[in-house]
Amino acid sequence: MTGKLIDVPRRVVAGVAGLLVLAGMVVLTAMGESTMQPLPASAPAGEFSAGRALEHLERFAAEPRPLGSPASDRARDYLVGRLRAEGMRVEVHRAVGARSAAGLATFGRVENIVATLPGRDPTGTVMVAAHYDSAAMGPGASDDGAAVAAMLETARALRVQRDREDTQGDREDAQGEREDAQGDREGRGGQGNLRNDLVFLMTDGEEDGVLGAEAFVREHPLARKGGVLLNWEARGVGGPSLMFETSRNNARLVETFAGAVPHPRGDSSMVELYRMLPNNTDFTPLVGAGFTGMNFAYIERSSRYHTADDSIANLDRGSLQHHGSNMLALTRALGGAALPTLVSGGDVTYFRILGTMVTYPGHLVGPLAALAVLALAGLILLARRRGLVSVPRVLAGAASALLPLGLSVVLAQGMWELLVAWRPAYDTMGGLLHRPQAYQAAVAAMAGLALLSWYLPLRRRIGPAALAAGALAWPAALGALCAWAAPGASFVFTLPALGCALGGIVALLLPRSPVWRIAALTSGAVASALLLPALARNALDGMGLALGGAGALVFAVFGLTLLPLAELPLPALRRGLGRRAAVAAPSVAVAVTVSLVGLGLAVDGFDEGHPRRTHLAYVLNADTRVARWVSADADPVGWTRRYVSGRDAGALPPGYARGGLWTGPAPAIRAGGPRVTVLSRSEDGGDAGDGGDTVTLRVTAGRAVRGVTLRVDHPITGATAAVAGSGPVTVAVTGVRAGTWPGEVRFRDLPRGGAEITLRVPRADRLRVTAIAETYGLSTVPGYVPRPPGLVASTREDGDLVAVTRTYDL
Repeated sequence: MTGKLIDVPRRVVAGVAGLLVLAGMVVLTAMGESTMQPLPASAPAGEFSAGRALEHLERFAAEPRPLGSPASDRARDYLVGRLRAEGMRVEVHRAVGARSAAGLATFGRVENIVATLPGRDPTGTVMVAAHYDSAAMGPGASDDGAAVAAMLETARALRVQRDREDTQGDREDAQGEREDAQGDREGRGGQGNLRNDLVFLMTDGEEDGVLGAEAFVREHPLARKGGVLLNWEARGVGGPSLMFETSRNNARLVETFAGAVPHPRGDSSMVELYRMLPNNTDFTPLVGAGFTGMNFAYIERSSRYHTADDSIANLDRGSLQHHGSNMLALTRALGGAALPTLVSGGDVTYFRILGTMVTYPGHLVGPLAALAVLALAGLILLARRRGLVSVPRVLAGAASALLPLGLSVVLAQGMWELLVAWRPAYDTMGGLLHRPQAYQAAVAAMAGLALLSWYLPLRRRIGPAALAAGALAWPAALGALCAWAAPGASFVFTLPALGCALGGIVALLLPRSPVWRIAALTSGAVASALLLPALARNALDGMGLALGGAGALVFAVFGLTLLPLAELPLPALRRGLGRRAAVAAPSVAVAVTVSLVGLGLAVDGFDEGHPRRTHLAYVLNADTRVARWVSADADPVGWTRRYVSGRDAGALPPGYARGGLWTGPAPAIRAGGPRVTVLSRSEDGGDAGDGGDTVTLRVTAGRAVRGVTLRVDHPITGATAAVAGSGPVTVAVTGVRAGTWPGEVRFRDLPRGGAEITLRVPRADRLRVTAIAETYGLSTVPGYVPRPPGLVASTREDGDLVAVTRTYDL
């Protein structure tokens, strides 16, 4: 936009200086997005110490503890004992949890730990929640052991605080009001400064579908009271603790968060994105029950997620400290707050810039987006009056700017497909790689390549000013769209568009001084530079390289805002290279991209510290006594090929997944398999009156079985489960299960006496059900050799599973 206004030598220096300033801001901002330094066990008693929390973690999170396992029972007993030692009233809430998805109903016996501490003058309940079960593939030191250990350390710090306040009360007694003060202390039970009721909820069965939280919401009286919820999770083993989700009307909650915690992290774009995704945590059913609240997680080094490497050894102590410091600070702040006032009339936008949490109310989102559009219109009008652009050329620039945005996404996704083809083991990791930094840099380089391939050929045809102004139309338009559809994410586009448009206006109004004009353009792009690191982390670490197009889009939009500064050195480049400049710059970008991909392939290899994932399961058809090893790996490694040799779908029992599986012969173990008995069958659909069938089954599976899965050859419209000591639990089911069976019912932690399971299906003359008794751990199979170092079980839920099947025609 300033191409005719500054002489070439000075503009080159000024433009490069402006870009370097912005690059420095990006680096400084990225460095500020770190975790906290962990405090040792010798830290002051009133502070949160990762060292002390780690001692608890070592006691209960050194082994996998899936729902219903002996390790889960040991963890439950330890946690109950520690909470009671900190003066809390503790109960174990036993129930059957349930959930449904497309064609699927899941049930499971859960044991939630509910610890309470009454407040001295409550205005409501503060609930701190995390789940103490882990995935079957690993010990879950981060997911979610770190949060549970942080709860124990938080409970200890609160007890210390109460003890100190009670001591202060004793001193006041000695000064003249002993009897009244003593009576007051007895009335509040030594609760110290906690005004509100406090509940620590450690749920069970989260990994199987938030079963514990669902049962708590459905059955427990504390769930009906509602309150303010703080839920804690992890999707990796490191990184800062991010507030990534809130309930609706979060203005006062965000204000409390920003003012209470020592190092707030997260932004409202994460909230909007998570609300759109199908993912859920315990936060989802609890908020659905009426709680308001905030959800926290750290998400870096996510290649360890749900594997044996989610271990204490790999846990970032700084992430544990960040989790716990925020937990303690928020519990103290909310413990003394007037909780009904924390529900406001709307959401706020929040994000972090240079160490400061910036917030503004939702009613400003629309006006800011409109202001960005108006500022861009003003810039175009001013540039037109200066003879730099015409409206048709600006429109052409805006239309053509779709090309680099789309191309950057295509290139990033294409890179991932090529990586998977070259290294099939990446496919089992779902884009969550051990050392993805070189690939992430390649995503940024591909965004740059897309921008250069668009900008340089069209620069002379449309004009640099028209291209720059047209390019700003997209962040301005996206900001306006988000203001309507996802207000918390509007700032991602609105602020860069507004800043760059205002910077361009100021640059055109200033005298012909390159320093001041470059300063104006650089200042306009500051918002982009300061927002980029967190947004890139959210896209690349949160979604992984399998969805690398999201990260490429972030980089491409950022690049569009830099066009005026990038334009400044181009005339000198073109004079030196002539027409070759349009080819040289993209060629350099291609070379950089290829080099980064090659570096990634060289650096991100597999070794004992960075293991490869492999999938293996054992399937025994109890009807025929034929057993098979099964692997879903695209290209099994040598260890897996000890057991599988080729794809033989016909060798698998009915009802078992078949597409693309490797199989191999296996010895038959001694196992009777699950038993299914028809207790009743109705052909009128029962209470539904829909003309379908209702079939009630007794399902048993013997000892040491973690659960049973029923795969049905008809869709399921509903299911009910009941076990001794617990009433029936019913869920409605919609849709059809993907795969070779349209309906499926799971029961986790099946009791030895079995369960009654009622299926509601469309009218059928014959119903085929394959029952699968499931036990984790392949060591019971003769000839099994454990994985060598450098290999871990994949995150597939049927990995390391011993499955014994029987098929019934009902």
